Amino acid sequence: MAWISLILAGFCEMFGVAMINKLHMDRNWQSFILLLLGFGASFLFLAYAMNSLPMGTAYAIWTGIGASGGAILGMLLYGESKDWKRLIFIAMVLCAAIGLKLVS
Repeated sequence: MAWISLILAGFCEMFGVAMINKLHMDRNWQSFILLLLGFGASFLFLAYAMNSLPMGTAYAIWTGIGASGGAILGMLLYGESKDWKRLIFIAMVLCAAIGLKLVS
């Protein structure tokens, strides 16, 4: 259950990052409330996951999902560059997070 919670935390982090961009573009209360809900849920799921998982592993996976997912959302939703070099570095972030789990 901790791993499911951690993955949910990562997805909520991605949502929060997307809402930062939406708030920057729209400047309305709905975007702000969604931003708070996304990050709030992310922290709650992360805290729950850290009851069973080591802090370093949980934080690395959470950060990896959030950073990589945010970059991918930027490419898909906001027209950011889809250069192959960016995709390689995103893959490297995910591989590093998985590597931490494998050696823990």
